[in-house]
Amino acid sequence: MIYLKLFLCFLKVGFFAFGGGYAAVPLIRETMLANNWFEDDRLADMIAVSESTPGPIMVNLATYIGATHGGVLGAIVATAAVVLPAFVIIILLMKIMKSAMKNDGIRAAVDGLKPAIVGIILATGIHMALENIVPGVPEKNIFELKALIMTVPLAIIYFGSKKVMKNGLSPILLILISGVFGVALYGI
Repeated sequence: MIYLKLFLCFLKVGFFAFGGGYAAVPLIRETMLANNWFEDDRLADMIAVSESTPGPIMVNLATYIGATHGGVLGAIVATAAVVLPAFVIIILLMKIMKSAMKNDGIRAAVDGLKPAIVGIILATGIHMALENIVPGVPEKNIFELKALIMTVPLAIIYFGSKKVMKNGLSPILLILISGVFGVALYGI
């Protein structure tokens, strides 16, 4: 019976939690309290655990609550239930987009959005790099030489791999290389 309860509760969370993981926290809190799964003071601990693990907070909270009350199967049920609505919506949107992309006007609009998206991602990357390298950031007020030492070779590796390999370096491999650089420069 706990598995059905976990499924239905987290299906509701998945359907009605719009706006990202933190928008789901009040709904998850309400679900926890209504089912007497946890006391209110445990929510902060659960959020901390969910934030310290990779993945979206809503999925991590569902997995944690499911595992706590239903073991491994409970974690699988709660996680599947919380992602099911988004999965179904994306599949439906892809079906709609596939037929909509046959329209020249919609295809032109999507083609026009591509450079804007690239620009937003590039601007974010530049902002993050400058925030961590350039002096004068209010919280730091120091020049972060290690960040510069790490950024330049990573950029060279990334853009150089585009010249050598057809698709360039895998993002996963680049993240692993970044981790090695980080350990080498900042220590453990």
